[in-house]
Amino acid sequence: MTTIALLGNPNVGKTTLFNALTGSNQYVGNWPGVTVEKKEGRFNNIKIIDLPGIYAMDTFSHEEKVAKDFLENDDVDLIVNIVDASNLDRNLYLTMQLKQFKKPIVLVLNMMDVAEKKGFKIDYDKLGKLLKVSVIPIIASKNKGIDEVKDILSKDDFICNIDDNDYYFNNEKETYSYIEHIINKCRISKSDDTSTVTDKIDRLLLHPILAYPLFIGIMMFIFQFTFSWVGQPLSDLMDGYLNDSLMPFVSNLLSNTSPWFQSLIVDGILAGVGGIMVLLPIILALFIGISILEDSGYMSRVAFIMDKLMRKLGLSGKAFIPMIVGFGCSVPAIMSARTLESEKDRKLTALLVPLMSCNARLPVYAVFASIFFASHKGLVVASLYFLGIAVAFILGLLFKNTIFKKDEEPFIIELPQYKRPELKNIIKNTWDKGREFLKKAGTIIFAMSVVIWLLQNYNFSGQVDNVSESLLYNIGSFLAPVFEPVGFGNWEAAVSLLTGIMAKETVLASMEVIYAGDLTNILPLHFTALSAYSFMVFVLLYTPCTSAIGAMKKEYGTKLTIFSVFYQLVLAWIGSFLVFSIGSLFLQ
Repeated sequence: MTTIALLGNPNVGKTTLFNALTGSNQYVGNWPGVTVEKKEGRFNNIKIIDLPGIYAMDTFSHEEKVAKDFLENDDVDLIVNIVDASNLDRNLYLTMQLKQFKKPIVLVLNMMDVAEKKGFKIDYDKLGKLLKVSVIPIIASKNKGIDEVKDILSKDDFICNIDDNDYYFNNEKETYSYIEHIINKCRISKSDDTSTVTDKIDRLLLHPILAYPLFIGIMMFIFQFTFSWVGQPLSDLMDGYLNDSLMPFVSNLLSNTSPWFQSLIVDGILAGVGGIMVLLPIILALFIGISILEDSGYMSRVAFIMDKLMRKLGLSGKAFIPMIVGFGCSVPAIMSARTLESEKDRKLTALLVPLMSCNARLPVYAVFASIFFASHKGLVVASLYFLGIAVAFILGLLFKNTIFKKDEEPFIIELPQYKRPELKNIIKNTWDKGREFLKKAGTIIFAMSVVIWLLQNYNFSGQVDNVSESLLYNIGSFLAPVFEPVGFGNWEAAVSLLTGIMAKETVLASMEVIYAGDLTNILPLHFTALSAYSFMVFVLLYTPCTSAIGAMKKEYGTKLTIFSVFYQLVLAWIGSFLVFSIGSLFLQ
């Protein structure tokens, strides 16, 4: 079988080309011995290996080592090097380094539309002759040129014309000088006006002063869209249908069955799972906004403008990207920290990532904010997201000056051209998040709803008539005194937080079961507005779900995982205690 290695800088469209070539015939795993993601796909009888996106072969990050080892030690028939046609000056540096492996190379010039808008016109034949490689221009996002790539990959008679003199240079300066010489020979024309729409937008969004309030304003707009205009109203409609129509209907349908079975279905499964399902519109609305920002190219700018702040933590702006991912889910965020250059950066980032408010916490915020802060729920939820960032910043300073006293790493990030977000990408990204939410509702939340119902209705002697005799009450009563100083020392809250270690959505699912789904009327009997906010702060800061704990252990070992779990428990208690204590002083 022919083996082809796909390689290029980050943000040059490598993944788009890989998906176009392999379709659904893909496999994702890890490289043996390392935790860098491996993507493998099939096109006809050709195996395509998607190597990690890198800028060069000589900085020795995990990704570069993996790529270099694969090209040196595996039987690679062809290297497909995809580059940004509008930025050849930088992209061809990697191309020159790939020549050292003396393999046939196909140079795929992507983003030709962007290059033309910048006024670049390239003589592809001359470029190919000068570099001694095959050159194919494409626009991967519009599926233009993909057939030509497939044709050349199908030939399986690749010829390498590269010799020792084609790649040897004494230093980086000589390499770039040679690249400039090649570009000047093969570039037919270049517009005098190189100012693009991206440049004009960046003058505003990357402004030294305006960039930060604009970022906050954009995020506030997304929260308004989620909690005031679209997500919350749809969620309220679904909640009304669940409580006013579906649950009474199912209860009547099961009226002739055993009381315990009716209670299990209605008060256990339907209340627990249904109470979470009605929050799906909120999840989808939030990630529509996030997907638009990602697909437009703005998220890379966020990492760029955050570099100065991240430097204070001993990290580069690149570390902010895993934190952004953490707003979706801590598991991929922890895993994406592996792309950072140093072990110090990877470990410190992984410790801070769980403080970003993942979408599993959102249902708790949504319900508590709508009950206790109905007029300002968008602002309250936004405050929790920004509080997570602020706490991560403070802890980063602490860790930097204690357990991570090492040199800082350079910051290199690609700022892609702005583009109009594609509807199919937004739908796909949003649905992926929604699907994960539904998967949890059908598995973990379903299981925990049944477990909570059983513990609430039984003890070791059998079924109980009074909840105060149940196993659940005894467990909650044992834990409740720990939470008394932070404002919610009731057994129901204690049990809900305990189940939240399985998955944060089960905090709310447990309450739905315990309170028989009537949270709007019952929660105000157990919480004040202040203790409700304190509870949300605890949910924000305490130990992440078991999946995130597993990812941490896999990536960084047992010791760092234990440290992460316990420091977040202590942090959550202290954070809630400060909120409740200071708030109580102002309310006296």
